[in-house]
Amino acid sequence: MGNIYELDFYMKENGKVPVQDFLYSLNPKLRAKAFSDIELLKKMGTELKEPYVKPIKGKENKGLYELRIKFSSDIARIFYFTYHNNKFVLLHGFIKKTMKTSENEIARARKYMEDYKRRAEL
Repeated sequence: MGNIYELDFYMKENGKVPVQDFLYSLNPKLRAKAFSDIELLKKMGTELKEPYVKPIKGKENKGLYELRIKFSSDIARIFYFTYHNNKFVLLHGFIKKTMKTSENEIARARKYMEDYKRRAEL
């Protein structure tokens, strides 16, 4: 467990940072829980498993994970992926209202992941 994990927040080309905007939109208690779960991810990295972290199914979503945040009856998700070996890139978050994660949310995360990788390679 000697790895140090790095966190990066995906930034759109217009300068907006979706996860940051999402975190500030949350109620204070859920936000505090989200920050503590993000810290846990940073500390534990790939050792962190369910119920905190779950890979997104489907081969087109390879490498995409969700950080699962729960506080009382509130459920939030933050999508992220591992960039190289020890950097996690937080892509975007949303409040989960249904049992199944929306395809639109997954598609948005995938788009952000592809954009991040494309710009990182430049």
